Amino acid sequence: MSRVGRSPVEFPKGVSMNFDKGVLTVKGPKGTLSQTIKEGFDLKIDGTVLTVHRPDDSKTNKSLHGLYSALIKNMVKGVSTGYEVAMEFVGVGYKVEAKGQLLDLALGYSHGTVFYLPKEIKAEVEVVKGQNPKLILRGIDKQLIGQVAAKIRSIRPPEPYKGKGIRFVGEEVRRKAGKASGKGKK
Repeated sequence: MSRVGRSPVEFPKGVSMNFDKGVLTVKGPKGTLSQTIKEGFDLKIDGTVLTVHRPDDSKTNKSLHGLYSALIKNMVKGVSTGYEVAMEFVGVGYKVEAKGQLLDLALGYSHGTVFYLPKEIKAEVEVVKGQNPKLILRGIDKQLIGQVAAKIRSIRPPEPYKGKGIRFVGEEVRRKAGKASGKGKK
């Protein structure tokens, strides 16, 4: 049996769940999320605890058992506290501006880049003198916020020689020595 799937999902006060016709809906103070559950899986809600039961021990159902449990835990955390991803823009002249659901990025290209955020995600920019600009993305859907952050990072990923580019706060970029380090050796 899946260790992740076997563990019960506890949800705090203020969060309610409804499982009807294969769709689980989780409502909380931050918003509402829903997830389709494969036919045959049974969800038991007892007070503030939810348990996921699979129909049989086939390989597919075993893998989905843990997946559904993890997705439900992510949904509960999203609607109760939310998710946040912080990104750093490292490079001379690298800038980011948030105008509603529109990000205006200056990333060293000859032209500016415009990125449209989904309506479920809110963006905030922190600019402190002497530090790199930071973009903070907030939302309730962990999958969506991760996908948007990865797309933004892919516009200008960090390069290994100077370390310039878009990176997550706390991310370590492995640096290469470059051509000049090999000179002088015989």
